[in-house]
Amino acid sequence: MTIDGKTRLIGVIGDPITGVRSPEWFNEMFERQGINAAVVPMAVKAQDLQPVFEGLKRIGNLDALIVTMPHKGRMSALLDELGPAAQALGSVNAVRRMPDGRWMGDMFDGRGCVEGLREKGHDVSGRSVFIRGIGAAGAAVAFAMAEAGTKTLVLDDLDSSRVDAVAERVQAAHPGTRVIVRPIQLQADYDFAVNCTPLGMKAGDPLPFDPEVLPESTVVVDIITKPEVTPLLERAQATGHRIHAGKHMHAAQAVEAAKFFGFDPAK
Repeated sequence: MTIDGKTRLIGVIGDPITGVRSPEWFNEMFERQGINAAVVPMAVKAQDLQPVFEGLKRIGNLDALIVTMPHKGRMSALLDELGPAAQALGSVNAVRRMPDGRWMGDMFDGRGCVEGLREKGHDVSGRSVFIRGIGAAGAAVAFAMAEAGTKTLVLDDLDSSRVDAVAERVQAAHPGTRVIVRPIQLQADYDFAVNCTPLGMKAGDPLPFDPEVLPESTVVVDIITKPEVTPLLERAQATGHRIHAGKHMHAAQAVEAAKFFGFDPAK
């Protein structure tokens, strides 16, 4: 890939950014298609988001941003326009500069999770799903799971007010799904158990939950991309469960984000 004065830029902003896979995925696509563009990771502290974004908007060849933890919620308040998923969730993971100079964002994490599961033969329609961690990504996954027709959706988070608010909104939007808020325990049978916390990104993190208490039929899902096989997934393999890694969600949501940015990943 050649970087020159005509190169268009997309930034990945987050903290930490050591685990992001977007630069690899997008830059491979750009090289394959002969597009003079590059995705560059940018480490941005939570308290610096607003001034950094104000500065980034003044970079003339910066066309878009991929937004990761912990900025997905805060970024939504800084934009001129939100897409439908972002409006429902109050968070974004992709932001683009519009032709008139305004900045628009939308959220593709949830859709990416559901599509990634489908591509691997896992249909969540009519199934029971447990989600631990209802931050921006977890809330997006919860909405997308309900939209895909889950029968029962069990949400679990240390922040009771946050999980209650998300559960209420998901239930109102998708009355056909039974939404339950549980204490921090794992004692029921689920078809899918999903980790949407950051636990597993750093060495020494505790497991978000122990798959051993789940029936072997439960598919254990982790949305973390690095390491590819997290300690949770290692434990799930050892206890005889099928696993689904975060790379599948990332690839599916990257396709949606690329389309949002105006590219055709299928070329």
